[in-house]
Amino acid sequence: MKQQRIADLLQDGSEVTASARAALLNGGVGVVWEGITASESLARIYRRRLGLTQRTGQETLGLERAVELLDSHPSPIRLGQVTSPDGQWVYMLFLSADAQSLIACTGVRQSR
Repeated sequence: MKQQRIADLLQDGSEVTASARAALLNGGVGVVWEGITASESLARIYRRRLGLTQRTGQETLGLERAVELLDSHPSPIRLGQVTSPDGQWVYMLFLSADAQSLIACTGVRQSR
């Protein structure tokens, strides 16, 4: 998927999507992978990650909301990712199975 198409999906008005979009448009790298995953499985994984980041103090954006949205989404999810130009942030994109709409987005600051 082209970088501009990924950027177009990141326009829901939230802080995390605005940050991911800015990262992409300022030279970051975006990718959308083939294949789909059950939303329940992703909700379980990211609920654990939420607990871990809260315990360790790792900075995140939109993770709690992403877990809520994945919990309530009945359909399979396609995954994507945006990495900021400096590599300090990685944003996970949870897309509809056809990659035509954004379901949720979360960002995690990478520890160095």
